[in-house]
Amino acid sequence: MAKVRIFTCILALILGACSEPPADEPSESVEDRVARVANEFVDGYYSHYPEDVYETGYPDAPMDRFGDHSEESDTAWDTQVDHWLAELNGIEPSSISGTATALAYVFTRAQMQALVDRRVCQQALWNISPTWTGWQYMVASTLAIQPVGTAEQRADALARAVDTARFVKTEVSNLRRGLDQGYAAGANNVTAVIDQISSLIDTPTPDSPFYSPAARADDEEFIAAYTEVLESDLRDAMIAYRDFLANDYQGHDGPGVGANPDGARCYAASVRYWASSSMSPDEIHRKGLSEMARVQSEMLEIAQASFGTDDVKALLAELRSNPEYTFASEQEMVDYITEAVGRGKAAVGDWFGYVPEAELRIVQSPAYKKDSGGGFYSVGLADGSRPGIYTIGTYNPTAISKAGPESTAFHESYPGHHLQMTVALRNESAHPIFRYMTVSGTVEGWALYTERLADEMGLYSSDLARLGMLSNEAYRAARLVIDPGMHVMGWTRDEAIQYMLDHTTESRGSVQSEVDRYSAVPGQATSYLIGSLEIQRLRKRAEEALGDDFDIREFHDRILAAGGVTLPMLGATIEAWISRHAATAGTNSD
Repeated sequence: MAKVRIFTCILALILGACSEPPADEPSESVEDRVARVANEFVDGYYSHYPEDVYETGYPDAPMDRFGDHSEESDTAWDTQVDHWLAELNGIEPSSISGTATALAYVFTRAQMQALVDRRVCQQALWNISPTWTGWQYMVASTLAIQPVGTAEQRADALARAVDTARFVKTEVSNLRRGLDQGYAAGANNVTAVIDQISSLIDTPTPDSPFYSPAARADDEEFIAAYTEVLESDLRDAMIAYRDFLANDYQGHDGPGVGANPDGARCYAASVRYWASSSMSPDEIHRKGLSEMARVQSEMLEIAQASFGTDDVKALLAELRSNPEYTFASEQEMVDYITEAVGRGKAAVGDWFGYVPEAELRIVQSPAYKKDSGGGFYSVGLADGSRPGIYTIGTYNPTAISKAGPESTAFHESYPGHHLQMTVALRNESAHPIFRYMTVSGTVEGWALYTERLADEMGLYSSDLARLGMLSNEAYRAARLVIDPGMHVMGWTRDEAIQYMLDHTTESRGSVQSEVDRYSAVPGQATSYLIGSLEIQRLRKRAEEALGDDFDIREFHDRILAAGGVTLPMLGATIEAWISRHAATAGTNSD
């Protein structure tokens, strides 16, 4: 019932179904106040979290430092968010109904409230993460896009490199506070991060992912100074961090947040934050089981028709282990994925009305991460001066099945994230909050939707790749099963790993990395399938409502034009589009 009320309120704001604005206007108009608060929030967020810019391309963040996440700084940030939220809560929604301001108001308020609700997790006090939320990944990804073309940019790069040691020391301080207050990461993630940091310490400086600014510069003085920072202050900070984890830190035995104070509340807040969903853990778990049954039925059809077997579980195991179905080398995997990306790019014009031209660079994951399979997209800049980057995990290629990478390639490139995020960045008429802030449920939901869309588009090269598409979908269904399973239902790490191995073509190494990622980031894994199912529902709703007037290109353009808003906002946007479209069709028929 609460979800219906939220949806109705959003739709009313978009359609202008509420009352007229009050007669007495304040000195600062409501529209100006919303725009100001939203601007301040976006700029304040990236000032506090400049290490998040590599994912969004926000152009005005500090380039000479990382975020200050000390207790004092985080408390000040929380206070500022509370102030902004109070300003928005003081606005009568009916006063902006039916205006462009209404969308910025709803989305900004939702983003702030999600941050407030998620404070219960105290994530900074136990953030030992072997994946993209770990400091080591954020630093490497940030430095990989650090500009060094001018003297000023090189000075910023050097200052940021110097600041990295402070950033790492703050991590240790926060983790010590966490232990004192009863918070801890899972022991498996602690071990994984110790191994990653040890590998970074042992990596020769020119081969380090942190060396990227120096590798791209032609200023010998800068290169020497930058190298000195990496080999002294940063190396010392990494050794201290690694030794702290190895000698002083005790992770909890379970993989989930349930072992931490307020773990159940944290999980519920995390699902709302990532997926913009109020589904309970039990509802998520049961939805995962039902979706898994559906996908397994489709996999059985391909197994019988193309592989001559009705034993899907045995077939999945063979696809992971038989050299006929795995890669012989890292280069073969790179070529395979590059070809898939090219097919996607060539076909999107038939399925989308607006396809901006934007370079996409495919790179291999840094060696220290030992990523075996999977991929990750980092957005470029709106002006095209930096391309989008699709990072692929090619470690141990002989253990990576050829079944899944095509589906992942479409997810990360065309018609998935690269197209999606480029459309958002190029929409200069939109408020910055729609260009540079997103909700995972819509962003990842879209990318998963496009994996199935790619089948409609005829992009898969074989039934092996189509089976990989279904395996990837099963992967997301498995996430709905095991994410609440680990965090609130008492599942062990081994149980989660085995469930995924039994139902997907992914390798053991890839599955282990994924499960550890879910352990480190509660709730985020649920956003993919929850979002995809909602987009599928909206498409079906539009097809039924519009009949012969339904245009798939226009529908897709509407979804992407909405940006990475919450799922309730996306639903309200599509309902408004359907209403306008139906009204226009009715007028034309009179």
